[in-house]
Amino acid sequence: MWFSIVLGVLLGAFFYIGWRMISPAGFPAPYATIAWIILFLLFLILPLSMLFLRRGSEIWNDRLAWLTFILMGFLSFLFTFLVIKDLLWLVGLAGSKLVSFFRSSSQQVTATSDTGRRLFLTNTLNLTVLAVAGSFTIYGIFEARRRPSIKEVDIPIPNLPDEFDGFRIVQITDVHAGLTVKRDFVERIVDMVTELKPDLIAFTGDMADGSVPHLQNDVEPLSTLRAPHGKFFITGNHEYYSGVLPWVEEAKRLGFTVLLNEHQVIERGNGKILLAGVTDYSGGQYLPEHKSSPEASVKNAPECSARILLAHQPKSLFAALPHNFDLMISGHTHGGQFFPWNLAAAGQPYIEGLHKHENMWVYVSRGTGYWGPPIRVAARSEITVIKLVKG
Repeated sequence: MWFSIVLGVLLGAFFYIGWRMISPAGFPAPYATIAWIILFLLFLILPLSMLFLRRGSEIWNDRLAWLTFILMGFLSFLFTFLVIKDLLWLVGLAGSKLVSFFRSSSQQVTATSDTGRRLFLTNTLNLTVLAVAGSFTIYGIFEARRRPSIKEVDIPIPNLPDEFDGFRIVQITDVHAGLTVKRDFVERIVDMVTELKPDLIAFTGDMADGSVPHLQNDVEPLSTLRAPHGKFFITGNHEYYSGVLPWVEEAKRLGFTVLLNEHQVIERGNGKILLAGVTDYSGGQYLPEHKSSPEASVKNAPECSARILLAHQPKSLFAALPHNFDLMISGHTHGGQFFPWNLAAAGQPYIEGLHKHENMWVYVSRGTGYWGPPIRVAARSEITVIKLVKG
């Protein structure tokens, strides 16, 4: 059912592109037919690639994945900008009709139909849209594949023990190792985190997209991450798509302490802070025992001077508020990644950055990798250094 719906949406989008770009071009026969055939073949690449990926050799899978996802990103931009162009055209047309309606009869001029001029303008705008979509795609690939930015955030915590003043939590999240995020990309992340010399490492979900046997080699570099106060992992929604129990075991094998609605006390000298972690907000839909519960994560917790919660989705904050957390660290949204898919994050209370929600700080990372098309626009990936300071 889901695949059929996606296929129908894609087919509609491709038809719209052909209707608004091929039809006005006025290609002579048989070039218009050839253009429609090419567009239809491009449409077939997307569903067929999903069926054939991982069935052939790894090198061909990689090439097919890159072709598919770049095409997906480019066509997404093309469709979006065509719709925007057509909406602006309709607004302009409505405006001209309104002006004509309010003109006095003595000022009205009978306009001669200039079909050729109108078609020329349409095709010029279509070529502009094509160029803009291509430019956004090229820039988006560069932005997604470059080194993640290092974002440093100071968060004041009331009653923070002196021993934890300046404590550095390095957050990575939403790496999405898989079809285009490979071992070399993960190695780059590991090298950058190591250079930051974190006191504690928090991986807030979505490690990979695919099965453990297929991606074990790509995530292996994460095993070399080290921090004096440990490295911790919580599940994201994509762990459940790929087999959450094997990925939980793999995270443990990689040296992470996995917090599944659990907590751990972090001690430094005489100071203590509580670090809790919940399963993904949607986890209970896949495994009843993985229903996300901030309440369970602090059950029987000892008294500590500060409480920090790791929660993949920002919307977990509403269940977390009654439990006196000072800070919640999240990911999931990718900072929107690129338009119009950033609209999919509209269901979250926050998309990126640091926010104060009632008495709790909420930090939402833009993610360290990307998902789907290797494209980011105005949402550069990040590795976050969260520094706790006395507030």
